[in-house]
Amino acid sequence: MNPSDPSPPPGTPTPPEALFNVPNVLSAARVPLAVVLFACVVHDLWLAGLVVFLAATVTDWLDGWWARKYGPLTLVGRNLDPMADKVLVCGAFVYLLPVEGPGLSPWMVTVVVCRELIVTGLRGIVEATGKKFGADWFGKLKMGLQCAVLIGILLIQWWRAAGFTADVLTVLEPVQLVLLWAMLVATVGSGLQYLVKAARLLR
Repeated sequence: MNPSDPSPPPGTPTPPEALFNVPNVLSAARVPLAVVLFACVVHDLWLAGLVVFLAATVTDWLDGWWARKYGPLTLVGRNLDPMADKVLVCGAFVYLLPVEGPGLSPWMVTVVVCRELIVTGLRGIVEATGKKFGADWFGKLKMGLQCAVLIGILLIQWWRAAGFTADVLTVLEPVQLVLLWAMLVATVGSGLQYLVKAARLLR
């Protein structure tokens, strides 16, 4: 073998990935932030919940940006990031379901949770074969709409609790309804797209 060749000799075991790096820590931070958000919803602390959720969405953007710019791009990070997103988003929808005002129905939350469980299972199956199954533009659009819906719900609930004028709510509530239905369409559509993608990769 050429001594100047940096590649390891055949059969050399791949070194384990480092668990503690900046992107992974940022992703993992969304789990305790989610717990704080759930507590805020239970106790009607809408402004605090909104701030916590916005902080969590910032970590979601920041961990991806950091991994692409500074590294490392790891298998652990590629799975930890969506897992933390699902804990945050699915948990928020579940805790908001009994709250009066957001307009959520049980079937809507079921669609969101089932889609995330199915895609998580597909990701595990596909990546067990050694193939990548990362998020695409449709999945990112779905996540963006889910975050927009949750931000809208928390904002409207805060404004209601704070006694803001009804004129503001009459403008926001129709926009929130449109976002909610767009999110549901994107949730179902991206789920079907991932099913097709998984079938093609496993064929």
